[in-house]
Amino acid sequence: MEWLYDLFVQDRAASNWAYATRAYLLMLVGSTIFADKTFTLVEARYLLLFTDLDRCSGYSWGAVALVTLYKYLGDASMFSCKQLGKRWENWKPTDNCGLPRAMRWSYRQGVLKVADLRPILDELTPADVIWHPFEDHRAWRQFDEICLYRGCLKWGDIVVPYLPDRCLRQFGYRQYVPSPPLDCMMATDIDVDWIGYHQSIIVVIHPTTLATTPSDVENGYLEWYYCVSHPRLVPPHRDDPREVPVPVYDVGPSDPDWARVSTLIHRYLRQVNVKEEDPQFADLFKALHISRSH
Repeated sequence: MEWLYDLFVQDRAASNWAYATRAYLLMLVGSTIFADKTFTLVEARYLLLFTDLDRCSGYSWGAVALVTLYKYLGDASMFSCKQLGKRWENWKPTDNCGLPRAMRWSYRQGVLKVADLRPILDELTPADVIWHPFEDHRAWRQFDEICLYRGCLKWGDIVVPYLPDRCLRQFGYRQYVPSPPLDCMMATDIDVDWIGYHQSIIVVIHPTTLATTPSDVENGYLEWYYCVSHPRLVPPHRDDPREVPVPVYDVGPSDPDWARVSTLIHRYLRQVNVKEEDPQFADLFKALHISRSH
């Protein structure tokens, strides 16, 4: 920031303004819509967004932020991601395994704790929920035509599924049993799929109608929901907590020798800077997961 200040205040050469503008925009998006756990590091690939400074104001920044958020949530929900700070990789907590694991390591500040919030959420009634959080924006945007597309979104090499049929109540429609999750798509296939944009909206809306009451859903939805989801965050006292499914490569007590093997493999993969999706290193990543299970 000091460099930017000096450039704009002391060095008034117009030829340097474009560089300073790109640096500022890179810092801005890196600390807001693209912020991650590093807090201070920004990927250089974001500079491509500011190649043409006259056009970047017309980009769909909201969609890019959504894709980035989905990617972070996907990374955080993978069983191989022990936590978000990349520490305590071999620590396997077993306490209260039947309870939800969200925010298990929450910060200590504040009055309400996670355990206090769970019963509050369980006590919510349909009348307590804001079902139309985007209703005020409908006068400014063609809401349904934008938000009810069902398919994959991409930005750069990131591809994420977007499934509005799983939360139709926030769009004002009666919820029905949603379709199965989408199959994995290549980034090059999304451009072709985008041609059927309007047909996708019709497919989402056709099985339902506008909701008339807060608890209005299609027949069979609640029965399906109670079978596949968690109706309550706090298990009833009369029921034993359900065991959390444990992945194949995440079982058994820790062994010092295996932990050493895991550390060595992880160190090498970090040095060569590869991702788990790289087929050339698939066997090494598999060996890493196996070593962490012993």
